[in-house]
Amino acid sequence: MVFHVKKASKYFASVLTASLLAAPSGYFSKNEVKVYAESVMKTEVSQELFENAAKEFGVPVSVLMAVSYNESNWVQHEGQSEIGGYGVMNLVQQAQDLNAKGDDTELGVSSLLDDRALNTLDQAAQILNVDSDLLKNDPEQNIRGGAALLAQYAKQTTGSLPSDPAEWYGALVKYSGSDITEAATDFADEVYGTIQSGKEKTARNGDKLTLKAENILPNKETAKNIPLRNVKFTNTDCPNGLECTYIPAAYKQFSSSKTNYGNYDIANRPQDGLDIRYIVIHDIEGSVQSAISTFLGNSYVSAHYIIDAKKGKVTEMVRPNDIPWHAGNWYFNMHSIGIEHEGFATEGTEWYSEQMYRSTAKLVKYLSERYNIPLDRQHILGHDEIPALTATKQAGMHWDPGAYWDWAHFFNLIGESINPSNDKGQSSSIVTIRPNYNTNIASYTYGSTVLEPLSSSFVELHSEPDFNAPLISDPFLHKNGTRGTKNLNDWGDKAAIGQSYVQADQQGDWTAIYFGGQKAWFYNPNNKNTVPGKGIVITPKEGLGTIPVYGAAYPEDSAYDGTGILSSARGKAEVLYQLPKGQKYIAVGPIQSDYYHAKYFNDPLTNKVVKGSEEYYQITFNHRVGFVKKSDVDIVEQ
Repeated sequence: MVFHVKKASKYFASVLTASLLAAPSGYFSKNEVKVYAESVMKTEVSQELFENAAKEFGVPVSVLMAVSYNESNWVQHEGQSEIGGYGVMNLVQQAQDLNAKGDDTELGVSSLLDDRALNTLDQAAQILNVDSDLLKNDPEQNIRGGAALLAQYAKQTTGSLPSDPAEWYGALVKYSGSDITEAATDFADEVYGTIQSGKEKTARNGDKLTLKAENILPNKETAKNIPLRNVKFTNTDCPNGLECTYIPAAYKQFSSSKTNYGNYDIANRPQDGLDIRYIVIHDIEGSVQSAISTFLGNSYVSAHYIIDAKKGKVTEMVRPNDIPWHAGNWYFNMHSIGIEHEGFATEGTEWYSEQMYRSTAKLVKYLSERYNIPLDRQHILGHDEIPALTATKQAGMHWDPGAYWDWAHFFNLIGESINPSNDKGQSSSIVTIRPNYNTNIASYTYGSTVLEPLSSSFVELHSEPDFNAPLISDPFLHKNGTRGTKNLNDWGDKAAIGQSYVQADQQGDWTAIYFGGQKAWFYNPNNKNTVPGKGIVITPKEGLGTIPVYGAAYPEDSAYDGTGILSSARGKAEVLYQLPKGQKYIAVGPIQSDYYHAKYFNDPLTNKVVKGSEEYYQITFNHRVGFVKKSDVDIVEQ
């Protein structure tokens, strides 16, 4: 098999060959490999691009390359999360419809769009006098944009464009985007540390990127006139043994309206009746510094904790008793702790470091013990498992941390088995997705790029027991009968390690499960991709047809009587899906319905917890969880 690809190297060919040999027969087509090879050529960065931009804007190439390495590991990427930046320089452009509070409140985004520190991509586009979309998609223009910003910051801090890399410390502090001393100077120090140690990397197209080690000591006086503030606290909600800093996220009113505020809500969990029952794993789609800057700005988004990729350092930004806006679903915000991780979902294997896994595991175990959170995959969730509250928002829900988060390894570090068969009470009808992460090689696409085949936490789901059968589809992701795809962000046809389902059928090497109202098949020779599971199994109550699946366990209308809460301000979750008669799903519960009314800035007297008499079961419906009313289901097995 020969592929004629410009600049293709022996290294590139060996990666493809090894991946193809590791895959099941027929898994990758010749055309898929060709498309992958061609897409790599279009999206890779090169030494030449950095050198050209450095010369054009008068930035030392060592400074430009070290900034890019700390922002993206020299990988071109697309922004796809609340905090996501674009390209190899991680230029940030915040979405105008951002609302991580997830309660359908119409937020005043004008203040967000005017916060220039949160929109470096637009700043760079203005300097270059080009359309901002060009900086998102073109590596050359993205690097030029980053260089232009650094040059502007150097002029602001030194009055010139110094040829000595030591004189760019102030410019790096400004590039961090943060006005917090610890965050801004940590970024600048990391950049100089990268220059001092040097870096080498072979890109996917075979080109070598080289930053030679230089013993350069930065002149920190160049940052002395930058207005920074010290907010470092040591009284963190972290376990012993973790390097943990407290930097409080912004809590302020953004305009004259008391409903236009951010970036979290005041609560008193769990004493106020809001139990903390979930921990949500996110990735930032950017650097630690970009997350801190975002949470400190007028961004309508925050999280409890941020984990650094290099050393596993923890930054706490919201106390566990309060409710940050992180999940895009108010019900899950009400009951969860959100942990953001530095990095990008498409390059998780490069960013999800062992230090990061170990720090997160220690933190999760500590929080579990403190708040009695079960350490299982029904309560330790990825952001990609959180549903929307409304049908119109389901397709746009986030899909991080993605396929490259190693759930099995993470649970081993927590000290809990992701394998329910280790416990008594396992069921022959329940299967838990459990491929070997290291040998479960998969090739995905992302946008126009075909990603390198890598280890994955996902199994792909087909409509029939055959690799040539179409992938199943989710009605919110695929309209007019179109089928599922191999896109990394197409969660509608992928099940993840640790998720449990009821087995619907078996044919040869293929297993079928009930998934999203469908019968979905995945390759499972000798049950190598599953282990026996356990749990509550529900099905629509005898006499009912299909039953509704919701994105929250909100109270019935009568529960709000006497509370003074307006009808427009009550928790409402639309029906997202229908669960067909005869199908079965794994559940936890029952759960009493509740809602936390928090609509006004710094007005705790109007904050109220409303408890309903309606009870729900939480189910793993498709890749995401959902809720069904207890009154709608029968328990089949427990």
